[in-house]
Amino acid sequence: MKSIVLAAVVLASAAPLAAQSAPSAAPVAAAATPIAKFTLDTPIETIAADPAAKKVLDADLNNITAHPMYDQFKSMSLSQVQPLSGGALTDEALVKVKADLAVLK
Repeated sequence: MKSIVLAAVVLASAAPLAAQSAPSAAPVAAAATPIAKFTLDTPIETIAADPAAKKVLDADLNNITAHPMYDQFKSMSLSQVQPLSGGALTDEALVKVKADLAVLK
């Protein structure tokens, strides 16, 4: 009888330990949507510092990094420069840049 009681005590005390060390049975959350490395709110000079992203800027925005006033606006984002561009940075152009930057890793 003592051995049965002792076995019950050992099992009862081991159960909470097993429950604490067992892996969680909670469902695994779906992988989070990757965050774009660059956005239209990223400073232009930060985007241009990445060779692949610079190619996107220059291809989609008519060689913007060679613009004569680049040094004056490079610290701004494309979203900030657009209203100051006199229509040179169209909504359509920025949609293309955004899509092309989104695929960069």
